[in-house]
Amino acid sequence: MKSLPDINSLSLQELVAQMVTIRASGYLYDHQIQYPQWESPNRSLLTLLGEYGVGGVILVGGSAPEIYLRSQQLQAWAKFPLLIAADIEEGVGQRFKGATWFPPPMALQSVSPDYAEAMGKITAIEAAAIGINWLFAPVADVNNNPANPVINIRAFGETTGEVMGATRAFILGTKPYPVLTTVKHFPGHGDTAVDSHLHTPVIPHDRDRFNQVELPPFAHAIAAGVDAVMTAHISAPALDSDNLATLSPHILTGILRHELKFEGLVVTDALIMAGVANRYTPEQVAVQAVKAGADILLMPIDPVLTIDTVCKAVESGEIPRDRILASVERIWKAKARVCQAPTGLASVAQSEHLAIAEAIATHSIRFHVPNPSGFESASLKDKDELVNLILVDDPLACEEFLHPRSPAVALPHQYGCQRLVLDGHALSHLHIEKLPNVFLQIFSRGNPFRGSAEMHGQTQSLIQTLVSKQKLKAIAVYGSPYNLDRLLPLLPANVPWAFAYSQQPAAQEAILQKLGLAKKN
Repeated sequence: MKSLPDINSLSLQELVAQMVTIRASGYLYDHQIQYPQWESPNRSLLTLLGEYGVGGVILVGGSAPEIYLRSQQLQAWAKFPLLIAADIEEGVGQRFKGATWFPPPMALQSVSPDYAEAMGKITAIEAAAIGINWLFAPVADVNNNPANPVINIRAFGETTGEVMGATRAFILGTKPYPVLTTVKHFPGHGDTAVDSHLHTPVIPHDRDRFNQVELPPFAHAIAAGVDAVMTAHISAPALDSDNLATLSPHILTGILRHELKFEGLVVTDALIMAGVANRYTPEQVAVQAVKAGADILLMPIDPVLTIDTVCKAVESGEIPRDRILASVERIWKAKARVCQAPTGLASVAQSEHLAIAEAIATHSIRFHVPNPSGFESASLKDKDELVNLILVDDPLACEEFLHPRSPAVALPHQYGCQRLVLDGHALSHLHIEKLPNVFLQIFSRGNPFRGSAEMHGQTQSLIQTLVSKQKLKAIAVYGSPYNLDRLLPLLPANVPWAFAYSQQPAAQEAILQKLGLAKKN
């Protein structure tokens, strides 16, 4: 690993470039890039990292072994040691195949928040093993709005106390390992019904409400030693009536730095997000975010333009040079602690790691099975009587948890169930009257860019029709508990149902066991 030179030896361009983190594909080759609008090809990465001296990279895509190689490749290309980040709120396996993938954080409230420390520990171990030294986790938002489309089950809970305890435990679990932790999204993104990837949410609450609900998890995370705080692209008029949180000196410097006494890194949420990008030019965003107190500009639309713009603002006197030096000193301090060679793949997906993830997934399941004989009942022994109807948010984006070998597909198939996979939009073309009995499985959760936390409206109409025709024999819901809450009033008492926060195979198999479609281990 390269050594860190004296900050005073860096040019202004190099100093400012250290404050920029760009996105890159986790895959090694350009033809594997999945998001070309955000992920630069390797030749451009060489220029940004090696010539400009960009200070950080956030990776998406690939497997754990690939990231082990990719992280070392990027560090070799870089002029200075890199912060290599990933959005791994649910463990390293959430983004990189082969590593441990935990259920969504909200599942811990149905099992035990004590698992949060183990979750932080395992995530840190596996991240360090493959060269990731910066976790964009944990989420410190309080998801007290069931309609929240983007935080949702990414939060540890719906109350301030739940979130404070689990957030602190996650951070403490990471402490022995060379990774940075990040709480997000300051000053709180939990009580919105708008996704800041698509629009700008407004939180209308007064300062007293922020003090009671939104801010305490961040304050406790700071007390626990969190390394970074990520901003939210939200409007909070009671805190700053003129600026979004990401661009607000009062919120980032006044509240976060001065009132909460935070001394670590302040990183913006991705600057390509419409919540900020649709309201300002890239030049305005770059300068205002730095003036507000941001140390790191995450995923600017144009990294080179951003560097040049901030340099010009320093040269003109709009931004004091000391302001830039203060940020780079904080970045240098963080890099000195965590920029180390990856520890190796032997630490990834150890059996005890997988066992903890599976325990959370299976023990957080809820179910109602009035007839314990389940699908072995006489009325369903005819293999032609049952359709396995699977509803997903997006049929083209579910291969991580749904494929021909997934328990949700393979186990009903052993009973002769015919498979039918649809999204909500396709339901209007479904001829319900031609369906036999139906086993309905719904995979739906809040996620960035979805725009809504709710299932498609056609889903509830489908269930009502199936119930009225007595064709609905059981239902399984994976993902958002708020979807289950919307469906339960539609279900007769004699219809079995089960719910899992996790959409992964262990949860699928456990649910099918509860419903009688899988043999118990």
